[in-house]
Amino acid sequence: MKRIVILAVFSAFLISCNQGNKEITVTADDYHYANDNVSKTMVHDIFSPPVASRVYAYTNIAAYEVMAQFDKNYKSLVGQVHGLSPVPKPDSDKINPDIAAIVAFYDIGTELVFSEDILKSKRDSLFIKWKEMDEETFNISEKYGLKVASHIKDWMAKDNYAETRTMPKFSVHTEDEGRWQPTPPSYMDGIEPHWMKIRPFVIKTCDQFKPAPPPTFSMQEGTKFHNELMEVYNIKEEIDSVGDDDERMDIAKFWDCNPYVSINRGHLMFATKKITPGGHWIGITKIACKKANADLDKSISAYTQTAIAIADGFISCWDEKYRSNLVRPETLINKYIDENWTPVLQTPPFPEYTSGHSVVSGAAAISLTDIFGDDFAFDDDTEMDYGLPIRSYNSFNEASAEAANSRLYGGIHYRSAIEVGLVQGRQLGNYVINNLQLTNTDQDQVASK
Repeated sequence: MKRIVILAVFSAFLISCNQGNKEITVTADDYHYANDNVSKTMVHDIFSPPVASRVYAYTNIAAYEVMAQFDKNYKSLVGQVHGLSPVPKPDSDKINPDIAAIVAFYDIGTELVFSEDILKSKRDSLFIKWKEMDEETFNISEKYGLKVASHIKDWMAKDNYAETRTMPKFSVHTEDEGRWQPTPPSYMDGIEPHWMKIRPFVIKTCDQFKPAPPPTFSMQEGTKFHNELMEVYNIKEEIDSVGDDDERMDIAKFWDCNPYVSINRGHLMFATKKITPGGHWIGITKIACKKANADLDKSISAYTQTAIAIADGFISCWDEKYRSNLVRPETLINKYIDENWTPVLQTPPFPEYTSGHSVVSGAAAISLTDIFGDDFAFDDDTEMDYGLPIRSYNSFNEASAEAANSRLYGGIHYRSAIEVGLVQGRQLGNYVINNLQLTNTDQDQVASK
């Protein structure tokens, strides 16, 4: 009888040990979840589009550099992005690289968002589960992930972001009606007027893809500028006459991506929060990875390349915005045509030329086409969280063209800013993919053996 009891206790002990040491399996869905959590936290915190792009870049680069230390199919970004020195080498053969990569991602993310507790709660629910499965492996992997994240933080601290926080606000010159002025309803200051001073990732300088100047400002009928202004006005009139059945209204709203829309109701003013343009394309990256059944490492690589293209796109675009400093259509239409006119979309608080969504969409589409191909059809459900239906596209470039045109339909950009901006973004995107080699060639792999 005692023998049976002893055997039963021993069996229970073995079962307990096995349950406490299950192999930790990290999937691409865990990484998609991490990027989703960063996006949602930034929506809550109301991050501006340029600042959000910086967060996506550094979080994904941290995960990528961990992954590249273990997967010989991928090359480190050292020597490919400006200023990055080699990250610490793995110091244990017990490191789970997938855990370490996601640890590094979250550690950078919690450093960069404002609402750390929101992101940490999402992170901890995952980390606690992994730790319960295999505490030793998790702790060793976490230690390495944090070590790489610390290295990325040191590099990140030298990109001039902190310095731009202390630089003066943008000066508005109301005596020159061709220059940008704050727009209703909040009349906010121009955001991030010094963003061009941020260290780029791959492009050489902020003005490497400097576009041609915008059409010369003129309110004389028949000039290119005046024609483009009237086009904005007339399209809004057409949309109003058709109403909600006009697809241009749907397109404008789908690609709005304004992180802070002020709404006035009587004496009350409140805001609705949305994802940024970069966040929308990060969402499309997830859609593409899932449709292609991309594994964790390929997903990390796809997010990283696309996030870098987006971040450099904002640096390039903001350089032009505050150089040309062009007035928005709403300002001129209210002054010269109809003082009560409002665009479909709320005009964002920065100069007009070139269109940020056009530049960023062009750059992101080039990156994703490089990874998944030109004929990659997909259903974009990124905006469903904000009450908008799915839209479908035959390619990333088709989606980027629609995103660009949405700014004309929304009444917030002239045609030149859209068309030139899309070209600017695509040229920049091509430069990024031609100067980033994330995957090793067969020859590289042979040389590394």
